[in-house]
Amino acid sequence: MSGAAERPLRADAARNRARLLEVATEVFTSRGAGVPTEEIARAAGVGVGTLFRHFPTKEALLEAVVVRRLETIAAQTARLAAETAPAEAFFACFRLVVEQSAGKTEFAQALAAAGVDVHASLQAPSMEIQGRLAQLLAGAQQAGAVRQELGLPEFIALLAGTSRAMEQLEEDDPAPRERIFSVVFDGLRPR
Repeated sequence: MSGAAERPLRADAARNRARLLEVATEVFTSRGAGVPTEEIARAAGVGVGTLFRHFPTKEALLEAVVVRRLETIAAQTARLAAETAPAEAFFACFRLVVEQSAGKTEFAQALAAAGVDVHASLQAPSMEIQGRLAQLLAGAQQAGAVRQELGLPEFIALLAGTSRAMEQLEEDDPAPRERIFSVVFDGLRPR
């Protein structure tokens, strides 16, 4: 990376970058990864040249959106663990991860199709989240709120499966989503 790219962004450039990420996250999540970059720039109130100065390709923008979402999940998970009881933190985190995973599969497929090594680019935030999930799981198990035989790999698989199940539901009716959470949470609790 050149020295110019390593310098901190001016305040207006930082605002533009943050706004582009915010808008791209909203647009990609609600309309899919196929939305043209021009629409994202227009929705963010900047020119397409500004978008490409911050994100040289659409894939770079999409990758930044996914990384930002993972970093947000990690921060929210840490906050939940610090501010709530272990059982409550575990179930709130489960819900948070599932709800924040909307579109993740489509995003990963779009990045992979463009030749982006998704595993490598998302490894750091993913490992941070896994570490926090392991702590939440251990705390909930010690509190007697989650089955002792559940390991981290099964927990992560349940999160992924529940996220995929939620993608099959209508977004404007929360009742089926709540029923799925209820069934999964009942299955996680000790018998």
